[in-house]
This record gives sequence, C-alpha cells and structure tokens, in this order.
Amino acid sequence: MNSSTIATFHPCFKPISILFCFFFFSLLSPSSCASSIFSGNGTVDLENSGDLFPQILRDEAVARLYELGEVSDASGYLERTFLSPASMRAIDVIRKWMEDAGLRTWVDQMGNLHGRVDGANANAEALFIGSHMDTVVDAGIFDGSLGIVSAISALKVMFINGKLQKLTRPVEVIAFSDEEGVRFQTTFLGSGAIAGIFPATTLGVSDKRDVTIESALKENSIEVTEESFLQLKYDPKSVWGYVEVHIEQGPVLEQVGFPLGVVKGIAGQTRLKVTVKGSQGHAGTVPMSMRQDPMAAAAELILVMESLCKNPEKYLSYDYQCSDSTVKSLSSSLVCTVGEISTWPSASNVIPGQVTYTVDIRAIDDVGREAVIYDLSKRIYQICDKRSVSCIIEHKHDAGAVICDSELSSQLKSAASSALKRMEGDIEFEVPTLMSGAGHDAMAMSHLTKVGMLFVRCRGGISHSPQELVLDNDVWAAGLATLSFLENMQ
Repeated sequence: MNSSTIATFHPCFKPISILFCFFFFSLLSPSSCASSIFSGNGTVDLENSGDLFPQILRDEAVARLYELGEVSDASGYLERTFLSPASMRAIDVIRKWMEDAGLRTWVDQMGNLHGRVDGANANAEALFIGSHMDTVVDAGIFDGSLGIVSAISALKVMFINGKLQKLTRPVEVIAFSDEEGVRFQTTFLGSGAIAGIFPATTLGVSDKRDVTIESALKENSIEVTEESFLQLKYDPKSVWGYVEVHIEQGPVLEQVGFPLGVVKGIAGQTRLKVTVKGSQGHAGTVPMSMRQDPMAAAAELILVMESLCKNPEKYLSYDYQCSDSTVKSLSSSLVCTVGEISTWPSASNVIPGQVTYTVDIRAIDDVGREAVIYDLSKRIYQICDKRSVSCIIEHKHDAGAVICDSELSSQLKSAASSALKRMEGDIEFEVPTLMSGAGHDAMAMSHLTKVGMLFVRCRGGISHSPQELVLDNDVWAAGLATLSFLENMQ
C-alpha cells in the first residue's frame, strides 16, 4: 500500500529531520559505511555458501517472484485484483510452490490460499506467516509476493533438511486474496475475514460494475453464505502469532544501508469517499455567477485537505482530546492523499453534475487522525454549503494504528541479525527498527493474534510502480531471516 515509512523517534521532531533522527536513534555511523557492508550486489562467496541455501532462498525465490509478476489481467503491466482471472491463476501457481515445500493446501471461501504443516505437535497454537497476492494497477512484483515467496522458500529448506515435521508448532502460510482494496474499495478482505473483523453484510459490497463480493466468489466456483463467511474466523486460542515479511515501500533502509529492518508499529488509516453534487449544465451558456459547479467545489475541498494535512497545528484545536503532543506527532506522521477522482457525465463541454473522489488519511496517532477527519469533514460541509452544492462523506475503511508484539519483534530482530552475520560475517551495527506508514495484513491480523513484521530494503523506496526493485541478495537475506526465525521458534 502507499507508504510513508517513519523511523521511530520522538514525535516532536519535524519530517525534515527523519533521517538524521533515525541515524541518531539507531546509533548508526554514516550510511555509506553500512552500504559498503550490505550492498546486496553479490559480495557473498556463492561457492562456499551451501549452508545459506542460495539456490532456494535466492535464485529460486527471485525466479518465482518474476514468474508471479507475469500473472496479470493486463497486457504490458501487472494488475491482479481480488477474484480476477489472474488471481485464480496465481492461486494455482503458488499452490504448487506450497506443495513443493511439503505443505497441505486449500482455498477458503474468501479466496485465501493456505499451506500448512502440523510439525511435531499438531494441537499446539499455530504460527501464521504470509502476505497478500493481489496488486494495485501497474504494480511492482515484490509488494505482497515477497512475503509469500520468502515463507515458502524457508519452509522448503526445512522440508529438504528433514526439519519440517520437527517444527515445535504448526505453521500456516497464507496468501491473502485481497489487501489492496482496489476492486471493492474495502481493504484487507482476505485477512479481515480470517481475523473476523467484517460483518456478513460485507458480502453485499459491490464493485464499479455492481458485482457483489458474493457474486464474484460464485463466479469463481466459491460458494459462500453469511454463516460460512463468519465461520472463516479462526479461534484466537488456536493461533500463536502472525509474522509478515514485506518490502519497506520507503527509503529509510536504503539510506542507512541495511537490507532488513524490524517494524515497531503501523500507522492507522481511514479511507473516505466524497461525493459532491451540483447542477449539470451547458459549458457555454451558464454564466459563471450562476453555476453550482461540483468540480470547482471539489477542487477547493482537495486544496483545503492538503493545507490541513501539511499544517495540522494551524487547524486543529488544542483541547483534552487533541493535546499538544498529539498535534505535534501529526506533523511528523500525517499523510493525506486523493488517489481517485471521477466526474459525471465527464464531457469537455458539460458542467459536471457530480464529482466523486477518494481521501486516504494515515497517522501514527489514532486520536490525531480522528481529529483530522472531524475537522476536514466540518470544512467540507461548510464549503459545499457556501457553494450551494451538496456533499456526502462515506467512511469506506478505518483501521487503528497497530503496535507490533515486543516478543515477536525481538525474535525477528535476532533472526535478521543472524541472517546478516551468516551472509556477511560479523556486523558492527544493530538491525534498525522502523514505523510503517503503509497498511499491511498485519493490521487486520492484530485483531486475532499478536503480530510481527520484517521490512526488506527496496530501491529508492519506490513501490506501487513497475520500478519497484529488491536486490537478489536482499531477497536472500529475507528468506534466510525467515528460516532462522522458524528454526528458533519456541
């Protein structure tokens, strides 16, 4: 998902100081030194790295990422949305990889693909590990897919070594069917169903073609009822925790020269749909002074949103709900985006009758985010009233900020450190800790169990783009860290 990745530091620091504060917080020397150590450009001696399993964790994993990147509904770019034909083909591809790793597989009634091994104690609480297989439009090949492939690759190594059945607890890899929310504008449909955060009425949500989720499932031979949908939720007592490996989607790891970083928490997010209705008319005959133009109103609304989100301290009141520290934290974590806008009837010589646009609001502080939504909504209604147009604000998605489990984070940090030491020898610096401004399936899964996340460096921090790139050795590091985590799991 779109990202603003933020290093963990005191919220009073301004955004311009993020990288400096990150260096100071993590006690790292200049990034050029770390970059020379963790270049990711093949500095490891492959001929003498048999115990690092480069053929599986690097070569095969990278090949699989590129293979999955070719599974698309579009010609010339990657697009694989929830329950699309390409998503069904992706299930077949990933399922073969899971079975190749010795996992028992099935597809649930929300289109999630599961691969499970019971280990030495089938009745123990299970570790869930995975990510999402859906993409945005014109996507990169690593977002979501890296977490799935890394998990399968690590388990394949254990399968080959005869350690898979010796796992202390069951491990279930899940390739979630929907995280991006592109088709139905409701994120985390896959992981949310497993975590039990959606009501049965979710099945009636429709896409732009008025196809409901229930109908889309039936089109793919997946029969679901309200009762069976609710039964998708796992018993929390059966789950030990959830771990997700994901590209950072931000620039911090590249700046500090580390392939891996541990996620401390994930920003809360809200998605709004704003509909502005005015008076449709002829572009050449209606005087400017007599227009009720929803396009002009929407333009003003978007600019007000931008100004509020750039300078929340100038707009929000300091009261018992929105304290000084909350407002200051927003200055370093608040991001707001209008990502989609449509008009009706959308003709060059017609004053639109209706304009609809989306708003994506994210912040580490939930109270502050709610304050921003309240203030923005109030200003939207005021501007619409002033311009004699009507407006409707719909809340399409709300997710509170998530703090990752300290125990899982500590284990992931040790696993990452172990992997890097095995690849590069002794390392002088500590694996960094980050906050994530992007949403992940871990947000939904946090309603079911404790969660932990591991970030992987991506070039330039670019994501949701064909330019998205993870170096081969960084894919290797992610797989090796996942393997180390599994081998040392209690």
